[in-house]
Amino acid sequence: MSTEARENLTPQPVTTLSVPKISCAGCVGKIERSLSAVDGIHFCSVNLAEKTVRVEGDVPQEQMIAALAGVGFTATIVVSESENRRRQEERDRKELQRRKWHTLVALGLSLPLMGWMLAGGEMMVKPGTSQWGWGLVGLLTLAVLVFSGGHYFTGFWNSLKNRSANMDTLVALGTGSAWLYSMAVVLFPEALPSAARHVYFEASAMIIGLINFGQMLELKGKGKTGEALKRLLNLQAPVARLVTDEGEQDVPVEMIRHSDKVRILPGTSIPVDGTVVGGETLVDESMLTGEPVPVSKQVGDNVSAGTMNRNGSIVIEATRVGSETALARIIGLVKQAQNSKMPIARLADKVASIFVPVVIGIAVLAALVWFFVGPAPALTHALIVMVTVLIIACPCALGLATPMSVMVGVGKAAELGMLVRKGEALQVASKLTTVVLDKTGTITEGRPKVTDIRAFNGFADDEVLTLAAALEQSSEHPLADAVLAAAKEQNAAIGAVENFQAVTGSGVLGVIDGRVVVLGNERLMAGNGIALTEAQNVIDELAGGGRTVIMLAVNQQLAGLLAVGDPVRADSAQAIRRLHKLGLKVVMLTGDNPETAKAVAAQTGIDTFHAQVLPEEKEQHVRKLQEQGEVVGMTGDGINDAPALARADVGFAIGTGTDVAIEAADVTLMRASLHGLADAIELSRATMGNIRQNLFGAFIYNILGIPVAAGVLYPLMGVLLNPMVAGAAMALSSVTVVSNANRLRRFKPSSYDC
Repeated sequence: MSTEARENLTPQPVTTLSVPKISCAGCVGKIERSLSAVDGIHFCSVNLAEKTVRVEGDVPQEQMIAALAGVGFTATIVVSESENRRRQEERDRKELQRRKWHTLVALGLSLPLMGWMLAGGEMMVKPGTSQWGWGLVGLLTLAVLVFSGGHYFTGFWNSLKNRSANMDTLVALGTGSAWLYSMAVVLFPEALPSAARHVYFEASAMIIGLINFGQMLELKGKGKTGEALKRLLNLQAPVARLVTDEGEQDVPVEMIRHSDKVRILPGTSIPVDGTVVGGETLVDESMLTGEPVPVSKQVGDNVSAGTMNRNGSIVIEATRVGSETALARIIGLVKQAQNSKMPIARLADKVASIFVPVVIGIAVLAALVWFFVGPAPALTHALIVMVTVLIIACPCALGLATPMSVMVGVGKAAELGMLVRKGEALQVASKLTTVVLDKTGTITEGRPKVTDIRAFNGFADDEVLTLAAALEQSSEHPLADAVLAAAKEQNAAIGAVENFQAVTGSGVLGVIDGRVVVLGNERLMAGNGIALTEAQNVIDELAGGGRTVIMLAVNQQLAGLLAVGDPVRADSAQAIRRLHKLGLKVVMLTGDNPETAKAVAAQTGIDTFHAQVLPEEKEQHVRKLQEQGEVVGMTGDGINDAPALARADVGFAIGTGTDVAIEAADVTLMRASLHGLADAIELSRATMGNIRQNLFGAFIYNILGIPVAAGVLYPLMGVLLNPMVAGAAMALSSVTVVSNANRLRRFKPSSYDC
């Protein structure tokens, strides 16, 4: 989606439909065309792998279901994601069992027939006794076609009624033609030349068996592609221990409301988002952030639904419940991304939607050529060619090539602590040439911290900190929190202050233990006649490193300096080296002063930086880079980053940032680390590589398979492809695509030791 379209997009109601009978890319095109024709539907997308349809538009759900029924598909509304997953798993289990029986029955008939043929048994029908034997085989084959292949013929009939074509069309035409021809040979052998009296019952049964077997393997593979989402769904705790005045009781998690108190026992999953109001513990947040080290939680800290309480009992106050929780939002966005279409997928779907009619035309044309100009027996050769072309050309692999990889890639991203909102972001992220980084909260930790204490004139470092904290406890200045946090870390005893006074824009002063203490900038020191000559070199050194220097004076004499800065994250420089190793240019945009920006850029190895940049100017910088031909990824965490995140080709939000930034971004990095950005780009490249492998395999398979099936090698090598080989190859192509997509589950980011 273009940036302009994304910015002007009006949110529409979203409905998810479950359509179990989706079988191939032809179905995808048919469903999307039927729904797009409904007034009020703005967008729809089919997930072939999940057999679901995501519809955006203010349209009655009954109208959507009716539109799908009109083209032969039964649909139900997905109300609960977990319930839909349970139903899907049950359907898949039953379908897998059915495919096993279909395969066993079909191969149970065809393998003995195949053995008979390979042993030199007669496959030609002669008038008289052999007609009865082959007639019985024909009836058994018909039973196989009905039991093991009935769903293909039903699908074929539905497609005929709707004047469309899909995979079922090709399978039904191919196997049905072979059976009808063979029965004609059995019933009227004298009407055919003796060389054309060959029967193909074993081919019909074998093809049905092999295709069912391939789809059975495909179902097993699909089950693995959704494991990441399944694990997320399994994180949702079914019950919660509600704390009330009457005591504690276990209740269904749906009963928890805002402000309810919930006890979390060791070893249990946290059921709702909340704030700790009692106790302390370690919480494993790895499934949400990708960070394996448990995080300490105590009173005042926030916890998220789905994370695991490790070793302490805590009480939390519910702040977000049900669909509001971070886990529920993650699950919703993962599903949304898995249902979204990449540009490369739309191309594949477009090709596949016109593929079946073209294949039927090729099959008929090839059969006519063989019938009129081919060698004897012309009718037999024409039938073989037509059946083989129809079977080998099924575009199943083509339809599965992209959605399978997207499903696994998006799920893998969630495992690694990356939340992809749109599958398209994975494709674009693989092409990035420049990444733009906000400084505060992205490269740096985002909160001021005392980095240096320097004492003068006989004062000690701890005394300087204690006196400064005593004054700052009455201050509302942003730097006061940093000083108080440093004092708390050292368990400093903070004394009382008398005659406290705040000087706007300069600092604070007061009396502590009978001494006049002044804390502030150079202007405040000069106004109070306090000399800084002896400390000027240290002040310049600290300020040159991008830090804010606060001076402390006691009774008109300089006592010490405190440097407050926003520290660069411990792993930012390492992550930026990884980005360089990926061939990306790194640009920093910050509203901070040039000295601080220069220091951070030097410390982390950033290529280019722009300081004192206003929020609207960040968006302009991104636009300028795009106009220069760069494909830009923007990473930020604040409200002021939202315009630039929306403007960028791909927006990455640091998950510890604001909801506005997260909503404006295409990818949310749940960890507060730029390694997540490098991981996301590496995963996007791996996913696109996987998709290209799938598409190449599917296209090459059809491009090479159809001419061979049509008999182009016969004049050169005397080779005519057997329909059973075509059936096996068609089934194998889909299994190969699913198996290749599952390789992404083993993706690991490159080493952080750069």
